[in-house]
Amino acid sequence: MNKTANLYARIEPDVKEQAENVLETLGISVSSAINMFYKQIILQQGIPFDVKIPKAPENSAKWSKERLDAELEKGYNDMLKGRTRPAAMVLSDVKKKYKELSKCKKA
Repeated sequence: MNKTANLYARIEPDVKEQAENVLETLGISVSSAINMFYKQIILQQGIPFDVKIPKAPENSAKWSKERLDAELEKGYNDMLKGRTRPAAMVLSDVKKKYKELSKCKKA
């Protein structure tokens, strides 16, 4: 059996909960995920993903009529194929993302 070391980290409760929910869905323990992350740091010789400020979302108000029609068509096709989510769930996700972005701007 491999030796192990303990790791203690301070994490925002909502970030911890969201990440653990994703890991649970994937069937991966937190310890395994941290181990994978550390191994990738070693392999990549740095953080294994870009650390940068994300681009601002595109302003759909500036879309051409053709682009708007194409996006609406995609949405309609998704609806026909059953690829939908309840509006309350989408709104909840948007609020969470807004809250996360607000925290980033304050830091």
